[in-house]
Amino acid sequence: MSALTRFLGDSPLRVFLKLLVVSFLVGLVMHAFGWSPMDVFDGIRQFFADLWNLGFHAIDRFLGYILLGAAIVVPVFILLRIASYRK
Repeated sequence: MSALTRFLGDSPLRVFLKLLVVSFLVGLVMHAFGWSPMDVFDGIRQFFADLWNLGFHAIDRFLGYILLGAAIVVPVFILLRIASYRK
């Protein structure tokens, strides 16, 4: 078994034929849906951009909840500390 055959997993001619058939089928499906390779790449890029933004939006909401709660908790804490300091 040659190094090329070991790398490809089969004989070069059979790998070429498999790739040719799969490429034809994928091209046929993409043409049927009206997709281009740039549409696929843009979709992948947009997916990761949305995922990135969603993560930061979740952190922003989390910090917003903390600040909202702190607007009540911190003044109450200070008032309780002042009330207990007098005793």
